[in-house]
Parts: sequence; structure tokens; C-alpha cells
Amino acid sequence: MNRAIMGGMLAKCAEIMGWAGIVVNGCIRDVDEINKCEIGGESFGDLSGDETNERLYADSDGILVSTSQLSL
Repeated sequence: MNRAIMGGMLAKCAEIMGWAGIVVNGCIRDVDEINKCEIGGESFGDLSGDETNERLYADSDGILVSTSQLSL
């Protein structure tokens, strides 16, 4: 946990590319810059293309992966 693997520049690139969000298993930096980007949200699409139908749901409390679509 000595290095951040994501910061504001990567978040801005993800926003420009139209990504719904980024899941980071590690440290981040530039939190104020990241919070200004239009990425993140309640529900992100399929995690692996057409292979498994797994869905990722996230909010400020955590992340949930489900094999079926949940009604929110």
C-alpha cells in the first residue's frame, strides 16, 4: 500500500471514454478530482461481455457482484 494505482488523470480518461466506473483493489489518489468526474454510480453493466451475465452494483458503502439482475 505504498503506491496509488489510480488518480485524477485516469478517472478523467475513463470519463472521456464513457466508462461507467472503475473498480480499484488498492490505493487511489486525487480523490477530489475523481469525485468531480462523471464516473461511478449505482449499477455498472456486464463484467465480462457475453460470457457470464455477472453484474456489478456499487455505491459509497461497497460493491456487490450478482449473477442475476437485481431490481433497485
